[in-house]
Amino acid sequence: MIFISLLCLMILEVVSGVLGFLYAGILCWYAYGWRISGTQKVPAQEGNGGRLAVSVIIPARNEAGNIEKCLESLLAQKAPLVDLEIIVVDDESEDQTAAIVRSYKEQDDRIKLLSLGNLHQQSHKKRAVEAGIASASGTLIACTDADCTHHPQWIETLAGVYNHGEKKFVAAPVVYHTVPKLVSVFQTLDFMTLQGITAASVATRFHTMCNGANIAYERAVFYEVKGFEGIDKLPTGDDMLLMHKIYLQYPDGIAYVRRQEAIVYTDAAPCWGAFFQQRIRWASKAAFYDDKRIFWVLVLVYLFNVWFLVLLVAGFWLQKAWLTGLVLLAVKTIAELAFLMPVAGFFQKRKWLLWFPFLEPLHIAYTISAGWLGRFGTYQWKGRSISKPADLKAKPQG
Repeated sequence: MIFISLLCLMILEVVSGVLGFLYAGILCWYAYGWRISGTQKVPAQEGNGGRLAVSVIIPARNEAGNIEKCLESLLAQKAPLVDLEIIVVDDESEDQTAAIVRSYKEQDDRIKLLSLGNLHQQSHKKRAVEAGIASASGTLIACTDADCTHHPQWIETLAGVYNHGEKKFVAAPVVYHTVPKLVSVFQTLDFMTLQGITAASVATRFHTMCNGANIAYERAVFYEVKGFEGIDKLPTGDDMLLMHKIYLQYPDGIAYVRRQEAIVYTDAAPCWGAFFQQRIRWASKAAFYDDKRIFWVLVLVYLFNVWFLVLLVAGFWLQKAWLTGLVLLAVKTIAELAFLMPVAGFFQKRKWLLWFPFLEPLHIAYTISAGWLGRFGTYQWKGRSISKPADLKAKPQG
């Protein structure tokens, strides 16, 4: 019996060591990627000559409380060499979203309003983006969300990156407004980590990653890769899955712009339930990534977090397993903080890092549950109940 206990403990410690080493190694690589992502030069659009037509696509459903701020920030853009049009695609809103946009449209002819109509399917956002692009006149498509606001030089910065080096797809940073509430701080730290990984992964070409609230791509390339064909039945994935399709066609045409002027601002989910539904939605597309590099990273991260649960349960029989878990938790916290420090500096959020060590157990629990439910469960999105389509198989679509 003693021999079996020692053998089990040794196995737990070896697996913990391997997982901890791999996890810390990936974070070290991301830290390197974050560092080099800041060395890329972003020329002003004026320096590239000529005018550029840019169409901003905004899918909107029940955004009456947000759309005004979004439109105001876009109408205030300082981009003298950009011909800007703003296309709001109303997705069956049940509030005053369309009426508000219509009132702005009457005052500024750069604004267009489209109605998506009842399509009786799940991939509403993709359909909204498709409708917006079909109606767009711009060479460059910039996608954002209706609950976002933008730096006055947002469009000019994206246009400069697009023009420089003939980039086909541009990813850019998104940050949450933070209030001193646990749910807001937790989301800020979690989302900031994802943003840091996004910059690092694109800079090193480790894998493709972006956020649909702040991306831009060439309109012609969208049609060249056949848009969302092959991923059209999946409710989400209008950003990362499309990015990878373009990457396969233009591996040197993907860029990330790490500039303050390129940041898009948005609010965190207002409560734990809304936050959890959002993360389940994000996790639901993981099995459908054509980019298997990020798929295996996600597998490692998920197994690493599940291993804490294994050690917790094992500790009821082998109490030394709890000590192993504490050591592994220390490794996780130190590695993540080392990566997150410069990222938080860029987003001017370093003061919230004081919360970070205390939120680690909550982060582990949420990662395990959201990952599981994202694979096997359903979720709510914009007042709709979304389930994964049964006839969409998890296979490469490239």
